[in-house]
Formats: sequence, C-alpha cells, structure tokens
Amino acid sequence: MEETRYPFIPYKREFVDANQLVQRSKELYQFMDTRRSVREFADTPVPREVIENIVKTASTAPSGAHMQPWTFCVVSNKELKSKIREAAEKEEFESYHKRMSEEWLEDLAPLGTDWNKPFLDIAPWIIIVFKKSYGLLPDGTKKKYYYVNESVGLASGFLISAIHNAGLVTLTHTPSPMNFLSELLNRPENEKPFLLLPIGYPATDAMVPDLERKSLDEVCVFYE
Repeated sequence: MEETRYPFIPYKREFVDANQLVQRSKELYQFMDTRRSVREFADTPVPREVIENIVKTASTAPSGAHMQPWTFCVVSNKELKSKIREAAEKEEFESYHKRMSEEWLEDLAPLGTDWNKPFLDIAPWIIIVFKKSYGLLPDGTKKKYYYVNESVGLASGFLISAIHNAGLVTLTHTPSPMNFLSELLNRPENEKPFLLLPIGYPATDAMVPDLERKSLDEVCVFYE
C-alpha cells in the first residue's frame, strides 16, 4: 500500500436508528424549506463571531484532493461596501440594458429584480467567495487544484445553509463580470470571484415572491 498523505483515524459518530433518521431528515427539510433569497435587509449589527462560525462551517465542505480551493473575503467596512455597490450596479445596469436576452429578462420579471442593489450598502456583512484556480507554494511554484468549481460550489452551499441556520438571510449575487471584486479587494492572480452574498437580518417589511419549489417527482428519480 502506498504511503498516504494523512494518517487515518477511526470515524466515530452516534448510531441513529431508522425512526430517528426519518425524523431528523424531515426536520431538516422542513427547516431548509423556509430558506428564501431576501433582497431587503435591516442594518442591524451581527456579531463578527457569528460570521466566523458561518465561514468555518462552509470550510467543512468536501473538496477535490482536500485542496480547499476557496477564500472567503468578509467585508463590513462601509466605504468598501459602497465601492462594491457602485461597481456592481454599473455592471448590472449594462447587463439589464445590453447583455441579457429578452428571454432572460422575461424569466426574471416575475421576481421583480433590477440593476439596483441597495442591499450591498445596507446589509452589515458581505462575503465574497473566491475560487483558487491553483495554489501557490512558498517558492512561487504553482500547485494544481482539482474540481475547483465543484468544490467551491459545495462550500457555497454549506455557507448558505449555515447563514440560514444562524437565523440570518442572504442572497446569491453574481454581477457579471465580477473582475472588479478582485481589484477592490486586492486578491492575488490565482483567485477569481465566484459568488457574492450580503448577510444580515431581513428588513421588518421584507417581501419575497410567493414561489413553489418543484416536487420530489420533478427533481428525483429512484432506481430500486
């Protein structure tokens, strides 16, 4: 057997019987089904420790060869948030007026979205998820990373779940192109912006579309 990079240790976890499995899975589904994308935030402060725990939770996600090819840039500085908003709205304005197809705009219309992004100023925190295309060794040599998009996507899912679990709300925002984030945050060449998430409490008068999720039969096929 070839030498492994990590020592192996016993995996220990409590035994959960079938009845508990059903109950736990149902409770989590019901809880996560209350998650919604929210665009109207309160400026109520959120402790930094909460954000730290959310990021640590996201970092428990699996990744190709355990390379963990992500960086979470956390912004609360008001001046920097305003700069991010200004640059994001500039790109979004171009997208809504020139880049998006008529079909895309029609599909977005029921959601009531537009190029204005006030939540970038109002939400107390913004997390920008960066993906690392490759690693950099101390001597400057590039280290190959594997399944980067898949890994960072998984970490982002963990991040969103952790935000919801904490009692906060968020919105997945992807202004395109997002190169301005690399410049504003002075990120190294091997990091590319992947996702932007404002985080905070919902505004007291926050509204969300009355949507229905696809049924199990529409999203799942069993082969038994």
